[in-house]
Amino acid sequence: MPTTTYEPELDTTRPFRIRWTRDDCARFERDGLLTPGKYELIEGDILRKMPQKRPHAIALSLTCICLRQIFGDLYVEGPVAIDVSPEDNPTSTPEPDLIVLNRPLTEFGESNPRPDDIRLLVEISDATRYFDRGTKASLYARAEIVEYWSLDLVQRTLHVHREPREGKFQSVTVHNEDESIAPLSAQDQAILVSTLLPPSNEDLE
Repeated sequence: MPTTTYEPELDTTRPFRIRWTRDDCARFERDGLLTPGKYELIEGDILRKMPQKRPHAIALSLTCICLRQIFGDLYVEGPVAIDVSPEDNPTSTPEPDLIVLNRPLTEFGESNPRPDDIRLLVEISDATRYFDRGTKASLYARAEIVEYWSLDLVQRTLHVHREPREGKFQSVTVHNEDESIAPLSAQDQAILVSTLLPPSNEDLE
């Protein structure tokens, strides 16, 4: 059975911090100091994106295939930059691994998808799993993303975040690889968690 979990609040107190903005990053890109697609701006921090390891790439491909089978090719996109809440937008440009859109991706032109364009958001989590379930979950909750999945490749579990309210997801459940879960926007389409995961070490022996 899925279990309900309550994520601990993280102490983010820092003695000194420079908070960068989207405008700063655009200027850094023009000056050749940043490379598009190689970093994320999260709560004013410029975070270098690490090269994908093979398990991450496999999980991303498997999850993308699964979601496209349910929602259609034109409704699943990623990794892609999105907008968040108005108060976070100036200092955050997250690039989730996958999003499921309410309308075809071809309709967006040069505009980032906004929170109300997104039916489901997915992060493939390995070395970043605590960050994804802490800082990023809070960012997505403040944006009122209706459903956020964090696929934990280390524990081989799926953390499902729902009911964003007052800056937090009120419902967070953890599903093991032998359990199934259906997206809120496709409740008749149950997904076995193991179908999203790369082969385990035992499977390869």
